[in-house]
Amino acid sequence: MNPPHHEQPDRPGPDELRGRFAEEAREERPDLALLCLLLGAVADPSLGEHGIDAAQIELDELAGRLPYGVRGGRAWASALAELLGERCGFAGSSADYRRLESSLLHEVLRRRRGLPILLSVVWIEVARRAGAPVYGVALPGHFVVGFGDPDERVLADPFDGGRPMTGQDAELLAAGATGRPLDESMLVPAQTLDIVLRILNNIRAWAAHRPERTDVALWAVDLSLLLPSHPARLRYERAQLLVQSGQFLRGAAEMEEYADVVDAVEPTAAEDIRRRARAARSLLN
Repeated sequence: MNPPHHEQPDRPGPDELRGRFAEEAREERPDLALLCLLLGAVADPSLGEHGIDAAQIELDELAGRLPYGVRGGRAWASALAELLGERCGFAGSSADYRRLESSLLHEVLRRRRGLPILLSVVWIEVARRAGAPVYGVALPGHFVVGFGDPDERVLADPFDGGRPMTGQDAELLAAGATGRPLDESMLVPAQTLDIVLRILNNIRAWAAHRPERTDVALWAVDLSLLLPSHPARLRYERAQLLVQSGQFLRGAAEMEEYADVVDAVEPTAAEDIRRRARAARSLLN
């Protein structure tokens, strides 16, 4: 006999989470917070439905603490900085780059610490719920938020507690990260799925420096591949990770599938990938 519904475990399995993530990513207007929380539930199975709901409720509660009747980009930026940066203490430091939790929205809400892009997600979601004209700005190497008309360039840096950013600040960031002047395209409002892919790229980069965390790299690649638009080379990266994790036959098979795809445009690269696939199969001998 099945237990009553309220006693059922609220922790969806990995396949269900991935299915919901893929479904939400294909919505006409994907929910940024939900995608980040589903990502977090894949990373942290203890989160469960209750944890996802609790995080959404906290974002709602924070939005409810913003003053009523705010008008204009600068006023919104100031109100968010006062609430999230000063009163709630959301900010970041160099140490946060070394923690996986810094890329998980539910952990950022709990710790009040995170990477620039996750702190920006908090700002975006709280501001959006309060009716603010808000958007993300994917500057090279540093994500920030903008308010009002993008042409006004009212920017704030959540990683620095919401410090207002000048055009010169943005130019210095771009020059420091790329060695080139700021390009207008860098100030275009970031799309939801581009934000999610950038978060997953950060997680893959974190795992790449920790060979013992191939499991994290694998689920980050898997979720990236579920997005409607993603770099094709991720399929090869996934195959390599499978080999690294000891799944030699699956990894070799996926390498060969990828080689077939690139063969028409890069036959030399395809042959190199096939050699790697044969080397992976030989590890079973």
